[in-house]
Amino acid sequence: MSGNTFGHLFKITTWGESHGNAVGVVIDGCPPQIPITASDIQAMLDRRKPGGSLASTSRKEKDTAVILSGTFENKTTGTPIMIMVENRDANSNAYQHYADVYRPGHADITYMAKYGIRDWRGGGRSSARETVGRVAAGAVARLILNQAGIEVFAFTRSLGKINCKSFDRSVIEQNTFFAPDLTAADLMQREVAEAKRTGDSVGGIVEIRALGVPAGLGEPVFDKLDADLAKALMSIGAIKGVEIGSGFHAATQRGSQNNDPITADGFLSNNAGGILGGISNGDDIIVRAAVKPIPSISIEQDTIDTNGNPRKITIKGRHDVSAIPRINVVCEAMVSIVVTDHFLRQKIFHFESLTNYGKIEY
Repeated sequence: MSGNTFGHLFKITTWGESHGNAVGVVIDGCPPQIPITASDIQAMLDRRKPGGSLASTSRKEKDTAVILSGTFENKTTGTPIMIMVENRDANSNAYQHYADVYRPGHADITYMAKYGIRDWRGGGRSSARETVGRVAAGAVARLILNQAGIEVFAFTRSLGKINCKSFDRSVIEQNTFFAPDLTAADLMQREVAEAKRTGDSVGGIVEIRALGVPAGLGEPVFDKLDADLAKALMSIGAIKGVEIGSGFHAATQRGSQNNDPITADGFLSNNAGGILGGISNGDDIIVRAAVKPIPSISIEQDTIDTNGNPRKITIKGRHDVSAIPRINVVCEAMVSIVVTDHFLRQKIFHFESLTNYGKIEY
C-alpha cells in the first residue's frame, strides 16, 4: 500500500530522500545472464545529474552508481538488483526557513495531510531526487530491450513558448536541451535565461519514442500498454499530462482523419502512437508528457504556515529553472521500464521467443 513499487514482472522499488544519506532502487524480476556493469547505469545517470544546462540547479552531485546485489562476473543473476547513489552535496540549512511553511506548488501540504509528518529538507521523498532510482532501473531495462532490438529515446518537444518546428535526431545530443531543432534550442536558452533573471521558472513537453517494439505487447483492459505508460509518466512528480500518438489533437479530428489506414506493408500513418486497444501494433510508440514549471521560485507568493496563519514566501536556494532537460531521461527510463515489463509478460504468455510472434501477417 506504500506506493513505492511499480511493475508486474519487471518490478522496481525506489527508496531514499533528497537530503538523506542515499537514494536508490531495488529491481526484481530482471532475467539472469544479462551483461551489466556500473558504467551501463552511470551513462544514464550522467544525463540526469545537475549541472548540464542553464536550467539546472547548482547542486553538485556526482551520482555515482554502486551495484550492491544481483550481479556476478558482470552479469545479472536473476536475483534482486540493488543500486545505490550517495547524496554528497545536500544543504539542509537552506530549507530550515521553510520547516513550518507550506511551499506553493510542492507536496508539503499533502504529505502532511497524509502522514502527519513531512521531511522539509528539500522535500524529502517528494523531491525529484527520488528519480535517481528510476533512471538506474531504466538503465537495466534498456539492457534487456537492447537484446530484443528495442530502442527508447526522449527529446524536448517544447520549452515554455518555444516549440520545435523540425525534427533531426542527429542534433538532439548536440545541445543542452536535447531538442531535435537547433534553432529552437537557441531560443530555449533565451527562454530559460529570462525566467532565471526574473526569479521564475518554465515548463515544457518531453516526447518519448520506442522503436522496434513488436506487435502484441500490452493487455486488453486495465493493463493496457498505453494505460501503463500514462501511469508511469504521471508518477513523475513534475508531469501533469500525458498523450499517446495524436493525443488531444484527436479530439478535433474526424474519424476519417484520425484512423491509420492499413496496407500490406503496414500503417500509412501513426495517429494511434503505436498502440491499438491497449496493445502495441508494431509501429513506433510515441508518447508526450507535459512538464509543469518548477514550483521553487524567488518571486513572492502567498501561503500559510503549519498553524494555518497567512504567510508570504520567497524561495531561495539551489533549484532548477526548468525540469527540462534533466527530466527527459527520467521519462525515457519509465517508458523503458513499462516496455520491458510488458515484453517479459508477453514472453511468458507465449512460452516461446518473442521473435516467433509480434509480426502481423496481412
